[in-house]
Amino acid sequence: MNVKTIAIGCDHAGYDYKDSIIAMLKEMGIEILDFGTNSPASVDYPDFIHPVAESIETEKAQLGVIICGSGNGVAMTANKHQHIRAALCWQNDIATLARQHNDANVISIPARFVSESMAKSMVKLFVETEFEGGRHQRRVDKIACC
Repeated sequence: MNVKTIAIGCDHAGYDYKDSIIAMLKEMGIEILDFGTNSPASVDYPDFIHPVAESIETEKAQLGVIICGSGNGVAMTANKHQHIRAALCWQNDIATLARQHNDANVISIPARFVSESMAKSMVKLFVETEFEGGRHQRRVDKIACC
C-alpha cells in the first residue's frame, strides 16, 4: 500500500500523543488529515473518530490513527463504519499482524497503557506493513455483515 494520507483523531486522553505522531508521519512524507481534538479539555470521542472513518471510506485517506485512554471507545466507534477495520494495538507485533493478517486500515492506540515511544513505533510499523492477502483475504472478506 502506498500511503500518502493518514487521518488522525483522538479524545482528550490521546491529545498528548497526537502531535508527536503527526510530526513523525510528516517526516515520513505523509499528508495528515487532523480531525482533533486540539486540547486536553474533556470531549466526546465519537465527534473526532467518525470523521477519521469517513475520510477512509471516501478514500481521502488510506489509513487512520485513533487514540483514547483505553483505545476501546475509539475502536468501537470506528468499527461501526462498514469499511473500517480498526485494530486495538498495544505492542509492535499486534500492530504488524493487524496489517499483515487482518488488513486493518485504522490503528487504535490506548494512550493510558502504552508509552508515547511505543505508540509511535506501532504507528510506523502499521504504516510500513503490507497486507499479505492469500488465505487472509478470504477471512477479511467474511468480516462485513452486509
